[in-house]
Amino acid sequence: MIRPTLRAVLVFGATLPVAIILLAYDGALWPISLDLALFVLALIAIDALLCVRTSRLEIATDAPSRLFIGSKGELTVKIGVAAATRGLVLDMLCEQRGELAPPEPRQLLVTPDRAGETTLPLLPHRRGRIHIDALWLRWRGPLGLAMRTHRQPLTLVVDVVPDIRGIASAGIQFFNQNAIDGIRVQRQKGEGTEFDALREHAPGIDNRFIDWKRSAKHLKLLSKEFRVESNHQIILAFDTGYLMAEPIDGLSRLDHAIHAGLLLGWVSLHSGDYVGSFGFDARIRQFLQPSRGMSSFARLQNASGQLGYQTEETNFTLGLAELNTRLKRRALVVLFTEFIDTTTAELLLESLQRMANRHAVIFVTLRDPLLPNIVEAKPDRFQSVAEAVVAHDLLRERAVVLERLARMGVHCLEIPPRSLAVGLVNRYLTIKQRGLL
Repeated sequence: MIRPTLRAVLVFGATLPVAIILLAYDGALWPISLDLALFVLALIAIDALLCVRTSRLEIATDAPSRLFIGSKGELTVKIGVAAATRGLVLDMLCEQRGELAPPEPRQLLVTPDRAGETTLPLLPHRRGRIHIDALWLRWRGPLGLAMRTHRQPLTLVVDVVPDIRGIASAGIQFFNQNAIDGIRVQRQKGEGTEFDALREHAPGIDNRFIDWKRSAKHLKLLSKEFRVESNHQIILAFDTGYLMAEPIDGLSRLDHAIHAGLLLGWVSLHSGDYVGSFGFDARIRQFLQPSRGMSSFARLQNASGQLGYQTEETNFTLGLAELNTRLKRRALVVLFTEFIDTTTAELLLESLQRMANRHAVIFVTLRDPLLPNIVEAKPDRFQSVAEAVVAHDLLRERAVVLERLARMGVHCLEIPPRSLAVGLVNRYLTIKQRGLL
């Protein structure tokens, strides 16, 4: 499509006052005024003919096969002009669909001796798929009076998956490097129930671990050492309701939970435990039977990546009752969820009470910095005072709910998003060392 540029409109518009002046001076000069306007139109037509044709463009694109949520990707565009005799400046913009940042325009200079290359940023906001339907190009003629626009169809599809690039490196920090490489066997000692060895008693060791019979036999105090048990079931339960779609630090609560859950899954699988996943909101969305071995991590990753963003309210009674029924043995249930106040959390508390009677439960929720900031902000008008009072009440009700959960024996973890993954793994290791599974 060819159309005149702003420069052409201004040049043609400049002929009008000239024509008025000529007519005012002498009415017989009207042919000159008309010829001046026709001359400008002729220049626009010539510039349109000299504008590079679409058939001479050589366009090549390269898009990544997948993107990680929260990370920026790039669409590489390379354009050349066949039999080019002069440089060409191209304006380009992506036509895209999906949950990602708005497209940013780019300019590309193509010289006669070589093709031009640039990148267009792709920043996804949610997991799923993004579609790049076309690439819009726009360039001008040598006089800058005519502009040609071209739509190049692309039909590219890019999968957006959870970011797992740092999971393995972060998980290795929780283990001995030699043990991971297979150089020597590493035994995780703790307050488990599997007897490992006897050692001489030292200050700081719990007196309950003293073996009095063997101490009397060897005439010195000896304490028992226990090995941390493995083969436990770990269930990553994700609430996929509408509250988990709220963004915090650029990502939704659900995406923060999935990233932390995958790190915990990697560590648990490496420790010899069985790991499964469970997703629910108004109905059951997913159940992955617990399995062991590092080969199960890819299965866990694919399952978590398929958890969608729902707009329905979470039914905790249905979801947790169904999970409780499917678990045949004691397990560690890690529940990633969100609540607003004590009223909406009543059904959640009842369901977790029944769950905690059979299983060890970690209740994970993200700490939103918005409410503390509102409470601590300097009140400069009445509306800010009212907002601070409401925010303080919400924080107090959250503290009440977490305190009630702690009294039930539920391990509560309310933590900022950046500390979620490491804090969750540390809580899991603490529970295993204390033999609470």
